[in-house]
Amino acid sequence: MAAAALLRRIPAARAPATALMAARTISDSTAPLTIETSVPFTSHIVDPPSRDVTTTPAELLTFFRDMSLMRRMEIAADSLYKAKLIRGFCHLYDGQEAVAVGMEAAITRSDSIITAYRDHCIYLARGGDLVSAFAELMGRQAGCSRGKGGSMHFYKKDANFYGGHGIVGAQVPLGCGLAFAQKYRKEESATFALYGDGAANQGQLFEALNISALWKLPAILVCENNHYGMGTAEWRAAKSPAYYKRGDYVPGLKVDGMDVLAVKQACKFAKEHAVANGPIVLEMDTYRYHGHSMSDPGSTYRTRDEISGVRQERDPIERVRKLILAHDLATPAELKDMEKEIRKEVDDAIAKAKESPMPDTSELFTNVFVKGFGVDSFGADRKELRATLP
Repeated sequence: MAAAALLRRIPAARAPATALMAARTISDSTAPLTIETSVPFTSHIVDPPSRDVTTTPAELLTFFRDMSLMRRMEIAADSLYKAKLIRGFCHLYDGQEAVAVGMEAAITRSDSIITAYRDHCIYLARGGDLVSAFAELMGRQAGCSRGKGGSMHFYKKDANFYGGHGIVGAQVPLGCGLAFAQKYRKEESATFALYGDGAANQGQLFEALNISALWKLPAILVCENNHYGMGTAEWRAAKSPAYYKRGDYVPGLKVDGMDVLAVKQACKFAKEHAVANGPIVLEMDTYRYHGHSMSDPGSTYRTRDEISGVRQERDPIERVRKLILAHDLATPAELKDMEKEIRKEVDDAIAKAKESPMPDTSELFTNVFVKGFGVDSFGADRKELRATLP
């Protein structure tokens, strides 16, 4: 369906054409637009939300900028890794940006998010800045985890982002614990626990979902299905790859995870459901352009034609670009200028992050024990402990 056909502006007074041409600039209008999602939602034991999503010109341009910034950050991280300025594991999110941006548009900072190790863009969506992101990737003091977490362990407590986790599936029980705390405190908020299709067969996921359903916790399990668990295609690993149905007794929804507006609509619907009724499973049908991690070329278990085909037909940034141009919210040149500004912003952030020093060696022994409990480690190899019991 053509992008223009998807847009239906709510009627408003029209200015003379000559005046519009004279004042032509990027739109910052907050006038409502109604846009139909790219494909219908598919649901399991719940009525799906409407395909008609309310947005504004300003929001669409924000989506374009935020996703473009994330894409540029991940491309830059690729280069920094190859230059050996980023060490260890590094899992990139390019292609999946609509999930992070659409989810954030539907919720508030009082809601919690916890995810696996592909976490850089979720951190940005939660309000993190580029300098602390790149500093963390390079193991510097200015990093969001003080340079001690690296790529897999971004964290932002003041925005209720409880981080990236390296143990496959282990973040889901933690997320359900966050949802328990929200219900216990009688907060009208929810927790989004993200995991990949590769983690969807983990036993701990089903145990956590079971107790969440019993206690009607406001937990939203979000399966980011990029169709490959490391190098294994979903159909080889899962007898039933309809992950949104995996909750059995828990409602589920399958969403086009490459459509930022569909993600926004689904997450808004899921939060309202979870706060009122308990857990729900969202399956985000998405795709990663890079391999599983920087050590994976990503081309041995899928074809280059498959990757380029997704880029051409489903890329989340290009979809929003088409909507913006179809509705005359900005010109192609203006969007290109925005992308140039983003490139400079990323380059400046990298330069500033490089100025941050490495953590002091004394940091090896901090954040090991809870402060105030009188526990000291000592000895040549720090293997002896001395504790003051309460």
